[in-house]
Amino acid sequence: MSNRFTARRDALRKELKKLKLPGLIVQKEPNVTYLTGFSGEDSVLLLLADREILVTDSRFVTQLADECPDLTLQVRKTSKSVETMDKAIAELLTKFKLPGIGIEADTMTVGLRERISENAKTVQFASTRGLIEDLRAIKDKLEIAEIERAVGYAEQSFQRVRKSLHPDLTEVQVANQLEAAMRELGGKGHSFEPIVAAGPRAALPHGRASQGKIGVSGLLLIDWGAVAERYVSDLTRVLVTGKISPKVERIYQVVFKAQAAGIAKIRPGAVCGDVDAAARQVIEDAGFGKFFGHGLGHGIGMEVHEQPRFSVGSKQILRPGMVVTVEPGIYLPGIGGVRLEDDVLVTKTGHRVLSTLGKTWDDARQAWAA
Repeated sequence: MSNRFTARRDALRKELKKLKLPGLIVQKEPNVTYLTGFSGEDSVLLLLADREILVTDSRFVTQLADECPDLTLQVRKTSKSVETMDKAIAELLTKFKLPGIGIEADTMTVGLRERISENAKTVQFASTRGLIEDLRAIKDKLEIAEIERAVGYAEQSFQRVRKSLHPDLTEVQVANQLEAAMRELGGKGHSFEPIVAAGPRAALPHGRASQGKIGVSGLLLIDWGAVAERYVSDLTRVLVTGKISPKVERIYQVVFKAQAAGIAKIRPGAVCGDVDAAARQVIEDAGFGKFFGHGLGHGIGMEVHEQPRFSVGSKQILRPGMVVTVEPGIYLPGIGGVRLEDDVLVTKTGHRVLSTLGKTWDDARQAWAA
């Protein structure tokens, strides 16, 4: 078993010891992968002080032998009838005579907890939140390299699709082309359904791509990301596709300035709320504060939204190895919106922007790239 995963499990054990918990039922798929290296699904990790057992089924035995050869397995029985996950977990809790166990409160359903309790009546459950997610917030060198690959796939796909943009393409067609390009370039696909919004629809922060044509209203917002093996990227750019008002040009420049102010604050020890405030102040000073209604950004990794979070008043502290998005936006109903987003690594001495796509006003104006 890789020392990488052993170290992660041992780090989690230290946190469980602080909480005086004898173990944890790990059910969230990215968390299982993070702790074991197993890339499959429908499996639960029981992590105890002196051992770890993956409850799985026969579909994954060969895969587990390849990915996690030293991991102890509890393969659910299928000889007469399929053994349900709750019964398999309860059997282990009873076998090890555990008085209590931690659960991922944001993942385990009430129904599953009740079914486990029916077969392990003496076990007490303790709710935990964010134990593994907090560990995942700090990326090692291999994770950072994989995120950088995901950024590369996203950027290359954008450049490829941009060369073929024309006014008669629909938002959906652009989104589909982005996903296809990411796969053709070596990625596993998109990290979320791309947001492609033209004209007034760009004022919808998470508007889904529609059948509307991209060249009819002068402005095109694209928010997209790629998956490289298991890690993701998340970027946003705005393109000028025709004649726009001076007001839209102004909000672009304000967002550009706000993002630079936020990125400049990123360093070890910085408070997330302060990073958010630096960018937000630029937008408020320009008179558009009420049109920026979301947090400045979030962590990325195995999931597109992870810890930490840039939001008003957040007390979270940045640490080396965190990878975050910085994505201020101004959204004017009926007119359009501008958001610029880059992926940024917190380094030992400051930060490094992982994404490289141009985002100046001149870059945005070159919509139909040669």
